[in-house]
Amino acid sequence: MTTRPYVLLSAATSVDGYLDDASPERLRLSNEADFDRVDEVRAACDAILIGATTMRKDNPRLLVNSEARRAQRVAEGKPEYPLKVTVTQSGDLDADLKFWHHGGEKLVLTVDSAVEKVRATLDGLADVVSVGSEFDWGQALDELGRRGVGRLMVEGGGTIHTQLMSQNLADEVHLAIAPLLVGQPEAARFLGAADYPGGTTSRMKVLEVLQIDDVVLIRYAPKERT
Repeated sequence: MTTRPYVLLSAATSVDGYLDDASPERLRLSNEADFDRVDEVRAACDAILIGATTMRKDNPRLLVNSEARRAQRVAEGKPEYPLKVTVTQSGDLDADLKFWHHGGEKLVLTVDSAVEKVRATLDGLADVVSVGSEFDWGQALDELGRRGVGRLMVEGGGTIHTQLMSQNLADEVHLAIAPLLVGQPEAARFLGAADYPGGTTSRMKVLEVLQIDDVVLIRYAPKERT
């Protein structure tokens, strides 16, 4: 049996649960101290995952920025950077995105019908693997487990967070809440409508509450419910 990775969802939101606003520019929700915390969490993971929509919108490099943390990874016998993973059903990816040209190894998890399209587009910039005729998160996590990923950090977007939470596949959630209100219904939210495990009467375990300057970090254990 393949051991699936420990799945950690990481998000920064406004008080009213938004990941961003509806403007063309990315809304800065975290502060410098929280960005450094996220960098530390990245350095402790074997892989970091984002969705293709987030890649197209934000064009992130998705790196461990601290040179000292990268050096510590190498000293521990790990690659300098965690494996970078993206998921796509459409296969609509751009080879010019920063994701492909910074950091270490990259992996695309997609569906049968999009594999050849993605491989042709990326032309060797990433390994490309199908996880079924329809995207199957169980197969995706099995594939990561086979690649030695023991700890997976998921940084979005909202659709991916919703899918993993609703399928009871998230082991931990790091939610950094910024003292902002967005209030724009067209803006992206951390979680959408779904049939979540346990329904409205099931309460997740709180692991930690920490103030980081003007941001509040809450760590939850979604699978530990009362």
